[in-house]
Amino acid sequence: MTEQPQLKAKDYKSDQEVRWCPGCGDYAILSNIQKAVAATGLPREKHLFVSGIGCSSRFPFYMETWGFHTIHGRAPAFATGAKLQNPESCVWVVTGDGDGLSIGGNHLLHLMRRNVDVQLLLFNNEIYGLTKGQYSPTSGVGLVTKSTPMGSIDEPVSPARLALGANASFFARVIDTDHKSSAEIYRRAVEHKGTAVIEILQNCVIFNDGVFDHITDKKTAKENQLHLVQGEPLRFGAESDKGIALVNNQPTVVTVGENGITEADLIVHDEQAGAFYGGLLAGMDSQTFPAPLGVLWAHDRLSYEQQAHEQVGKAKARPGAGDLHRLLHAADTWVVE
Repeated sequence: MTEQPQLKAKDYKSDQEVRWCPGCGDYAILSNIQKAVAATGLPREKHLFVSGIGCSSRFPFYMETWGFHTIHGRAPAFATGAKLQNPESCVWVVTGDGDGLSIGGNHLLHLMRRNVDVQLLLFNNEIYGLTKGQYSPTSGVGLVTKSTPMGSIDEPVSPARLALGANASFFARVIDTDHKSSAEIYRRAVEHKGTAVIEILQNCVIFNDGVFDHITDKKTAKENQLHLVQGEPLRFGAESDKGIALVNNQPTVVTVGENGITEADLIVHDEQAGAFYGGLLAGMDSQTFPAPLGVLWAHDRLSYEQQAHEQVGKAKARPGAGDLHRLLHAADTWVVE
């Protein structure tokens, strides 16, 4: 048997012209995902990309893998069916804050609570891009758009809090152009057995340019990014002198070396600590705290398709193999004249 050569990122690029606005963060995400898919070592036919509607949903056209471009908000439902039918496949759900958290919010919630073994890429640019600049479920209060000319009065949805409430077993956050961190997170997501949700802070250069500048700007990034490392204290800052401590049961920004604060006072990151700690990280808004980046939590529990196939196996074991003819003639029948 001839050994198959290791595929590279370029082998997953389709022959379709990539068409996003110049400077869009989607280009960086596409490049990072192609590298991540190649790193799995799986053949192209083992990968499936499922998308809904939106700028992010062009993704399946640009991947030399199987792909479904489905309907608005319903990508999780299609992905669930595909994973149940082909449990050995590596299924990716590609959605945006509009597609996934508005019309698709119900489907997204049930995907997470069921723990279907898929990787869910949630592109969050806090705007509707494809339909030309309406406010989205994650848009901030006061945002002026074509659909909110006097400023949005809606409270934004927090993807992390939603995932926590749905008992998602894995949640991570990355920046679209952070190639190094993204590679590690996508690898972790593939290895995780269950729904791996990755919120990607993605810049829309046309309709919401700079929405994450307070996090991504190189001049201030170290003060506004909290990189999570398992077993390490929550520490950040240009001099790595700031951290997060619990003060009166509330996460608080402190400075190591001031007011008697030492590293021992800082919270130590633990991905498996449970809902209280996950809620602490999910509740850290980027206006008051640095943005937590990396894996916020990762818990092990049985995947949906694993449990479903176990039930099917038990159902078959009791009566034996199915017999359609026997089934149709097993009870009283009648003819309607």
